Amino acid sequence: MKSPQKTAFSSGPLPLCPSRWQYPREGEAGAQRTRRLGEKTGKILTEFLRFYEDQYGVALFNSMRHEIEGTGAPQAQLLSRKVPLDERIIFSGNLFQYQEDNKKWRNRFSLVPHNYGLILYENKVAYERQLPPRAIINSAGYKILTSMDQYLEVVGNSLPGITSKSGTAPILKCPTQFPLILWHPSARHYYFCMMTEAEQEKWQAVLQDCVRHCNNGIPEDSKVEGPAFTDAIRMYRQSKELYGTWEMLCGNEVQILSNLVMEELGPELKAELAPRLKGKPQERQRQWIQISDAVYRMVYEQAKAHFEAVLSKLLLARPAMEAVIRTDMDQIITSKEHLASKIRAFILPKAEVCVRNHVQPYISSILEALMVPTSQGFNEVWDIFLKEVTDMNLNVINQGGIDKLGEYMEKLSQLAYHPIKMQSCYEKMEPLRLDGLQQRFDVSSTSVFKQRAQIYMREQMDNTVYTFETLLHQELGKGPTKEELCKSIQRILDRVLKKYNYDSSSVRKRFFREALLQITIPFLLKKLAPTCKSELPRFQELVFEDFARFILVENTYEEVVLQTVMKDILQAVKEAAVQRKHNLYRDSVVLHNSDPNLHLLAGDAPIDWGEEYGGSGGVSGDSGSPSPGVPEAATISEKRRRAKQVVSVVQDDEAGLPFEAGAELLSPASLDSVTEVRDLLAQDLRAESPPPACPLLNGAPLQTSPQSVNISVPSSPPVPSSPPVASSPPASPTQQLPPGKAVDLEPPKPNDQETGEQEASPGGRPPIHTTTEDSAGVQTEF
Repeated sequence: MKSPQKTAFSSGPLPLCPSRWQYPREGEAGAQRTRRLGEKTGKILTEFLRFYEDQYGVALFNSMRHEIEGTGAPQAQLLSRKVPLDERIIFSGNLFQYQEDNKKWRNRFSLVPHNYGLILYENKVAYERQLPPRAIINSAGYKILTSMDQYLEVVGNSLPGITSKSGTAPILKCPTQFPLILWHPSARHYYFCMMTEAEQEKWQAVLQDCVRHCNNGIPEDSKVEGPAFTDAIRMYRQSKELYGTWEMLCGNEVQILSNLVMEELGPELKAELAPRLKGKPQERQRQWIQISDAVYRMVYEQAKAHFEAVLSKLLLARPAMEAVIRTDMDQIITSKEHLASKIRAFILPKAEVCVRNHVQPYISSILEALMVPTSQGFNEVWDIFLKEVTDMNLNVINQGGIDKLGEYMEKLSQLAYHPIKMQSCYEKMEPLRLDGLQQRFDVSSTSVFKQRAQIYMREQMDNTVYTFETLLHQELGKGPTKEELCKSIQRILDRVLKKYNYDSSSVRKRFFREALLQITIPFLLKKLAPTCKSELPRFQELVFEDFARFILVENTYEEVVLQTVMKDILQAVKEAAVQRKHNLYRDSVVLHNSDPNLHLLAGDAPIDWGEEYGGSGGVSGDSGSPSPGVPEAATISEKRRRAKQVVSVVQDDEAGLPFEAGAELLSPASLDSVTEVRDLLAQDLRAESPPPACPLLNGAPLQTSPQSVNISVPSSPPVPSSPPVASSPPASPTQQLPPGKAVDLEPPKPNDQETGEQEASPGGRPPIHTTTEDSAGVQTEF
């Protein structure tokens, strides 16, 4: 089948191919402006890529030195997945999209695969027939707006001098009161709407997850290309006197590079084109959005070509550079240390005074502002995991035993990627403010810190769940009875929570250090630049020519500045841990190889709970009968595949479990004592009895049925002065269905015969074959 990303559709008033775009209705003058725009884009890219080539050698040397010296943090206590969500669907459902070409709203079947690219199909039938999608959206750099008033305010600010008068028609009319708008400062905007507020909240959580994931576009395991690129971005912007955090450092390398170019081209475009736009204010705003998107696409294609050419050249030169580094590693290190000592002697007195007067007094305030919401978020992760496992254990012992375990564990294994259940964790970071400090330290936005902490929360939740999975899978190999299994689950839960306490403390302290450096270092560099930067070229003579690719004076200077403030940052984080205010381990508590056999259990292949312990092989929401003309084996395979969907508004597979733990969950115990979670088995397990005739909802009056077993949750003393933690995660977003039933939960459709929506059998959907990982553009709109 033809790849969906390479299929073309009509897209709107402006042509998609940037190389053929010109200023509308301007003739030869427009063509000349387009050529000038391309030339200026090429000049910016060439200048930046010189920085990138310089930083590549430095990053390669640092990476190889790190491998040889073997320095690093202690080994994590939790296991981590090697393939977190391969070939799984995060979310799917129907939503209305505004079509800019015909100015109408259309119902689209939409899904989010494991790589978080939003895919829009004509309808559900088109997806089932594997027809090409209408659009594939990479949401890096986008903001999610939930009202037309918000959108009109942002659009009005993006083009000064053009504001709509009160009572005039907006850019577009939303048919419901629940819109969701993806807004980008340069690229095209996407308009969606839902029928209910509950749907809007679901899709907002899902799209925010997409934005968060796509913003983190540079791979974490990129030890050379990633650091070289981010350092080059910083150096380039500092050469333009732009210090501080940059909100548009989001997406992959080409997207970030496109944002960098648009940062310079944007003001020029506005100054040139704003007076030329004609029509009513809303029409001029619409014209500006279209022009900005067309220029952005042109810049993107040009940036992609330039970057790939330079990267290919560097990859060809890398073996020769590695050979030089291996041969002369000691001499390079000696030369760099000699250079650093000379720079340190020159700038240290000035840097220490600057740190003492302008940075040191504010470190504790910045740290406190970061610690409160971050610690609340990680405590919420602890609570949600505890509740999910406890609920599962209640249902294993009261309903079905091991036969139901596969179904429960299949859902638990995807908990970290459940956008609705994890939302309560992410929301804890929203109150983060650096009031008064943002202006002082030139922090444009706190969103970069919020998203980083939220990514850490998701990673820690997934590591916790995977460690629990691995230990439980090993325990099941012993063939336990129902009572033994229940005790084993509680024992493993205790073991995993202690590991989470330690790892989450280490992750939070690392996050605090990173954030403090990210806030203070640009401020210090800007303060020292007038007196120190002009003197740096004279240190170049201290670097041997053979080592000039691996030792840069500017980088060494920044390292020296970092060292002057690092001791104050480390001391502040250490004092925060000693206070025990936010459940941080002291630095003296280091669990080296506390569980050496655990890491031997981790495997490359994920555990397929539906295959091994799934019983019927599917989750609730599948009809038990095969479709006409479909072989039974194919139906079972389809059920198992659908069980891998994390959450959907099409199939209601998110009904709450019949048995749930009590609502009050306590905060994690003090992390300094590393005590076991006590009272896991407050009641002895009663003898196995037949399952009740019907599920008993938590808190419902008992019917005439056999007694059920209650399992206590870990009890721990409240932490002094710790912030309040939510007692339980939000309720399941969908209503409960009887076992073996499935429905399509689609929003009510407007009375429009042109929508083309058709009813489809939920069992006939083929596996997804489309991804956005190899997509060439920021978004592929057809």
